[in-house]
Amino acid sequence: MRIFVLALEGVFDTGLTTVLDGLTMANSLACATGIATAGFDITVVGMRPQVRTALGLQVPVRVVIDTPAPDWVVVPALNRTTAEDLVPVLGRDDVVDALDALRSWHSGGARIAAACTGTFVLAESGLLDGGEATTTWWLSPLFRQRYPQVHLDAHRIVVPSGKALTAGAALSHVDLALWLIRNNSPELAALVARYLVFDSRLSQSAYAISDHLAHSDPLVERFDRWAREHLGMAISLDVVADALATSKRTLTRRLDAVLGKTPVEYIQDLRVERAVHLLKTSKLTVDRIAEQVGYADGHTLRTLLRRRIGKGVRELRGA
Repeated sequence: MRIFVLALEGVFDTGLTTVLDGLTMANSLACATGIATAGFDITVVGMRPQVRTALGLQVPVRVVIDTPAPDWVVVPALNRTTAEDLVPVLGRDDVVDALDALRSWHSGGARIAAACTGTFVLAESGLLDGGEATTTWWLSPLFRQRYPQVHLDAHRIVVPSGKALTAGAALSHVDLALWLIRNNSPELAALVARYLVFDSRLSQSAYAISDHLAHSDPLVERFDRWAREHLGMAISLDVVADALATSKRTLTRRLDAVLGKTPVEYIQDLRVERAVHLLKTSKLTVDRIAEQVGYADGHTLRTLLRRRIGKGVRELRGA
């Protein structure tokens, strides 16, 4: 999964590093534990060659000029805590340029995520219009007033809606990162959460991980691991349910609650992910890759890739 983390001038230090640390830890733990996932290809991007955090630390960024759309763009918070400070920043030149970049990436197929005051940048682009979103609680009145076309649900920590994902207050950057990891691998998200935020001591009991706790599900994690280990075979829902000692109805209901997908949809996502990874990192023929991800022939795989991600084999191998 290719992810751009958009660092704007005055980015909230904790928000930026939390997202980067969470995704990087996911890559490290997947490698160390053998969890089969294509991982996260993370690039910190900016609208200007020089970007500094709110605390004055210089951020090494890749300047985005005609850059192909990634799978996800993450917009961490800007370190502005009042409406009086935030609103003028939304009209700053680099932020205005960022709005154009977000629209361009979105039209190219990217999904956009933002947390805390970063949700204002996303809303300013118009990409949240007609959908649901959340934001930092103390600026909710401003958000409602400024973006009446967005349905604000300020009671939720993380709100996925269409091709957008928004998270609440400052520490919800953790929830946002875990959501991204969980939709790539629920098992890996649970492992990252144990290393990153869970502690037997009570000092972290109020830590902002409520969304992950609400969606962490051992059955879904076992389904994720089983599916990844059997991608090369024909998989029926009956076989999966029997292997996990559950019913088809329970498995479908739990997967929908956690990931918003059916078991068949999730398995297809895994197959596309594995196929794209093999196309980019190996010299295997398309027919051989199709066999490894459970399809009868290369033609079926080519059709699926074109339909699901809008790219053909030649484009993926060239990338």
